Amino acid sequence: MDERESLCRYGLRPVGADLDEIRALLRGHTARERRSQGEGDTVLMKLCCVQLFNNGDLDDVLLVWSAKQAGFDAACSIDVELLLGSGLDATKTHLSADRAPAAAAALDRLRELEADGEFEDFSVEERTALYDQYYAD
Repeated sequence: MDERESLCRYGLRPVGADLDEIRALLRGHTARERRSQGEGDTVLMKLCCVQLFNNGDLDDVLLVWSAKQAGFDAACSIDVELLLGSGLDATKTHLSADRAPAAAAALDRLRELEADGEFEDFSVEERTALYDQYYAD
């Protein structure tokens, strides 16, 4: 499945079992990208992350972080804001409660960016509108 097929099948706001399929798709491409840069479809990975962002489930934060960390191309393709589908404060609280090293790394990165003013104007609604426009074109 590529980006276009995923967008046609699931749209930007999938629900129910479709979200499980998107998670599995993202996990698969993340694993491929980790094995060999360019093997995973980072354009599709970004779309999966946007779909999960739009769902706003905090349990997806580390999956998105893992995808972003899969390789150079993935890091460039997947916006760090895609971790924030439930908002910055809720995401930081969620990551703070998780003892996994990946959670600490993601939280550290968010705090760095926040200290640099990267999230001053962030809003879930505006970011959603930006992705709606991006994928409409």
